[in-house]
Amino acid sequence: MSVASNLAYMLVLLAAGVAGRRVGLLTPSRRDALTDAAFLVALPALVYTSTFAQPLGDVLSVGLVGGVVVVVAVGVAVSLLVHRRRKPAAVRSVAVVQSYHTNLGFLGLPIVAATFGAGAVEAGKASVVLGTGALVQVPATVTLLGVINGGDTDLVGELRGLAGNPVLAALAAGLLSAAVGWSPPGLAVSGLGVLADLALPVALLGVGASLSLEATDLDLPTLGTVAAVKLLAMPVVALAVFTALGGDAATVRTGVVMFAMPTAVSTFVYATALGGDPDLASVTVFATTVASVATLVPVLWLVGVGG
Repeated sequence: MSVASNLAYMLVLLAAGVAGRRVGLLTPSRRDALTDAAFLVALPALVYTSTFAQPLGDVLSVGLVGGVVVVVAVGVAVSLLVHRRRKPAAVRSVAVVQSYHTNLGFLGLPIVAATFGAGAVEAGKASVVLGTGALVQVPATVTLLGVINGGDTDLVGELRGLAGNPVLAALAAGLLSAAVGWSPPGLAVSGLGVLADLALPVALLGVGASLSLEATDLDLPTLGTVAAVKLLAMPVVALAVFTALGGDAATVRTGVVMFAMPTAVSTFVYATALGGDPDLASVTVFATTVASVATLVPVLWLVGVGG
């Protein structure tokens, strides 16, 4: 599909998820089942299929991994600076973490795979960005929410949870297969390919069903600032960082597109559990996800993807 078709497809599936939630078709239990299917099955299949057949040096490099760490670190610094005067703490904490914490899994990797192809080097690199980003973003977000809100955080527990993350396990398996030059039997590859193709539609339906616009008193200045940092500043930061680190064209393209994704849905869960403003967290996820359909157009143009 062309870029325009992919974005239209993304919007339709998001809208279908939202509509399904509104009419009661996608109940919380069904939404959770979709999310589990994406997280436990489709995304790991996509991660593995996008990495196992690639030359290891093409998808894994110090510059790529280091670039992800630097982009997140710069994003945290920019977010803290931009929102330093925002009050109360519950609002400031949410604004900070939602300005940089990117939906690399449910939207980033599937959209990169749909745009460039699941077998393209960009998809393999996106899997590495996803894995590295999870290891960096989650601890940063949990720590910042705890520090800003003055609450206790279970950082060790979160790190243990990452250790059992099926997406990270699939990434490790894919990179190991690439390193030793081993490929699964053809039938297994075909089956994994079918599951991988489900990653984008299942994830988008689940994300759409998770979006909520329940707040009656919208904090438009905060919402607008978060959206601007997340959807506009973060891809520019990624472009500058990956270019400065000497990344090749595929690395730069992948990094920019991945960090142009909206705020991760998981930030609402973290914010609710760690003293953040849940209404703002919910609305921001909704707003950045919907707005990203439009902002991705200039981002893709920026990295030379058109059509």
